[in-house]
Amino acid sequence: MNFHRRLHCKACGFFKDDTISSAVVGGPVDPYFQRPVWLQASCCGHVLWAYNVRHLDLLEAYVAAKLRERGDLVAEAPASLVERLPTWLKTAKNRAEVLRTIGRLRSTLTADR
Repeated sequence: MNFHRRLHCKACGFFKDDTISSAVVGGPVDPYFQRPVWLQASCCGHVLWAYNVRHLDLLEAYVAAKLRERGDLVAEAPASLVERLPTWLKTAKNRAEVLRTIGRLRSTLTADR
């Protein structure tokens, strides 16, 4: 499937048309623009990333939960999202470090506003 996109700078009026052949899903890259996401940080030898504050909220709720039942989280996001999280992120031994990193990412959002 091909996607057409037009990037436009409101300040100078420059624009660029581009076509991408497919979306990249599952990494620290925006699936449409194929550019690195801003919310990413090193964590437990991996890259912890999120698209936006709602994504951070979901990750934080899942990682912080002592008992991970399929109730509330499924209502917030597709089940496959939390099911497909990497093992290092779901492991209890990494919980504190992952939550600290989420807090650091969250603090960059409030600092930018």
